[in-house]
Amino acid sequence: MTGGTTHKASGLLFALAGFALLSCGDAVIKSLGGIWPGTAIATLRYIFGAIFLGGLLWVREGRAGFVCPMPWAQFGRGASIAMGSTFFFVSLFVMPLAEVTVIQFIAPMMVALLSAVILKEHAPREAWVATAIAFVGVIIVLRPEAMKLGWVVILPLIGALGMALMMVFNRKVAGRATALQMQFLISVFAVPVLISATVAGHLSGVPSLHVTWPPVTVIAVCAFIACTASMAHGLIYMSTERAPAASTAPAVYVQLLTAMALGYLFYEEVPDLLALGGAVLIVGAGIYLWRASRRG
Repeated sequence: MTGGTTHKASGLLFALAGFALLSCGDAVIKSLGGIWPGTAIATLRYIFGAIFLGGLLWVREGRAGFVCPMPWAQFGRGASIAMGSTFFFVSLFVMPLAEVTVIQFIAPMMVALLSAVILKEHAPREAWVATAIAFVGVIIVLRPEAMKLGWVVILPLIGALGMALMMVFNRKVAGRATALQMQFLISVFAVPVLISATVAGHLSGVPSLHVTWPPVTVIAVCAFIACTASMAHGLIYMSTERAPAASTAPAVYVQLLTAMALGYLFYEEVPDLLALGGAVLIVGAGIYLWRASRRG
């Protein structure tokens, strides 16, 4: 095996490990359902993340690492990830892990369309086709949940929209700082938005959003998730240093396989055949859009 091939293989392994680790973290978060509000869990997770990344940034880059290029765009990144994470966490508490995970895969299609609106970029025909296919898949996946839960099924869609907006804002600030700086800044800007959402939820009178002093297990889990998520994103970034992003991008779908396995093992969640068919449509739309972007 040549050096270049070895480098690409290691890049793919880093990507697979990173995306699988993200799903492992999601499975752990799901275990907190009914113990503490999703808004508060997201807040504590990003507080720990900001502390952890800030310490690492100081060690690696010193004072120079704490500059903030394009503050308004950084706020957009933080607000978007706050929105995406909060709705994703809440979704995990009421829906199967694999179904919530697969809904997140419509984010790339949303990015293609949002880029046309926000960044004034041309949305290719393939983006519209992929979005239409993915939307059909979403309807199929959410069909049984909609019958049981009603409007709650829109929560993972809002979460996916938040992640898509984050990707769009990422493109606006691309190249303005190091990857570690960008991870730190998104956590720092997400925290005040999440605190505001947590306070608003607490004051709303909705029982599931009422915040009490967290048990030690919740604090430990949030700290654990902050570290593992940072590690996962670091592995994914390292994969792009070793292989072209286009070569490692399909590794994202290991998230779904990991989520299905963990959902079955720990929560006895078995998606029906129709839901699996919807998942295939969503994943297929993502692969179609990815292959189209490579040809472009």
